[in-house]
Amino acid sequence: MARDPRAQLTLTQRALIQPLTYAALRTALTPAHVFPLPTVLSGARKLGRAFGASKPNKKRVLKAMERLELALPHLETNDQRRELVLKSYEHLAMLACELAVVPRLLSEDAWTDYIELGPLEPTMRLLLSDRPSLLLTAHCGNWEVVGYTMALLGFQAHAVYRPLDLRPADDWVRQTRARRGLELLDKFGAMNKMPELMRQGKAVAFVADQNAGDRGLQVPFFGRLASSYKSIGLTALQFNANIIVGTARRMPIEPGTSKPMHYRIEVLDAYTPEDWNAQPDPLFYITARYRRAIEQMVRNAPEQYLWMHRIWKSRPRHERLDKPFPEPLKDKLRQLPWMTDEELAKIIDQSDRDRAYLKKHNLTQLK
Repeated sequence: MARDPRAQLTLTQRALIQPLTYAALRTALTPAHVFPLPTVLSGARKLGRAFGASKPNKKRVLKAMERLELALPHLETNDQRRELVLKSYEHLAMLACELAVVPRLLSEDAWTDYIELGPLEPTMRLLLSDRPSLLLTAHCGNWEVVGYTMALLGFQAHAVYRPLDLRPADDWVRQTRARRGLELLDKFGAMNKMPELMRQGKAVAFVADQNAGDRGLQVPFFGRLASSYKSIGLTALQFNANIIVGTARRMPIEPGTSKPMHYRIEVLDAYTPEDWNAQPDPLFYITARYRRAIEQMVRNAPEQYLWMHRIWKSRPRHERLDKPFPEPLKDKLRQLPWMTDEELAKIIDQSDRDRAYLKKHNLTQLK
């Protein structure tokens, strides 16, 4: 059996490779600091599109197009779906450049040159209350700008994130974010720190749209069951926390303006224990409602969502075991205040289709 060559690296080799890799990465991002940002973003957009359209990336694009066929049926042709996927790659490349310069641009004196605030008064009242808050966003728009802006508005924010494998880059990310008041919590140790933060009435942020695996809670997302984090709802229930779902949406640059970057902070939903205490299944309600807000976030700016992610990879147990749609799950879905009979029927039909697909191809996950 072939051994993974990475496992054979000595500590000395790793100690040498990491700084060299980090130096190469910082060098690659030098243009973002040297040239005017509009020029850099224009170049990044072209590179992102070229990579998205490249032959080695063809399978990823086709899979993303399949997801769009389900999520946004108004895109009727493959050309329309492919164009949206390529715009997503453009956005991702531009985002990489922006993340390199955001710590410099978003200062106490200059952040209003780049950030527009939507109606936030109800959200501010929640954040100023004695209750802790869970701030949720998704891989849509610029999720780092959300945390930065909250910190610049005077709200001490703690964001749960996955540490970078490249240690020097991870150190840089932590240090630059901390200078603006955004403390990053290692996701692998966050659950040890969160209880104390919650008890202190702090705000903790999550990027909450990832696939949560086979143990996640299955709730609707674009008419298909999606594995979602239970930990968010369980934390809200345990600490009586507010939930706020928001995003930073990239806005078009108006002709004749000097703005190189323009984002709008928007809140899609904000709800409290009073909203879920009377629900038959509070955990299911909390999870389904934040997923619904994320869906609306994506509908508002579909070209800024990372469709290349395997959003629906993990399937519910009944699909994996080739069983009919469970009646208890139907009841939970039916009890959601916004659920209609038509939407419920679509969810059940899609689940039946996914179950048949898994059986036909002898799979337990969707690709």
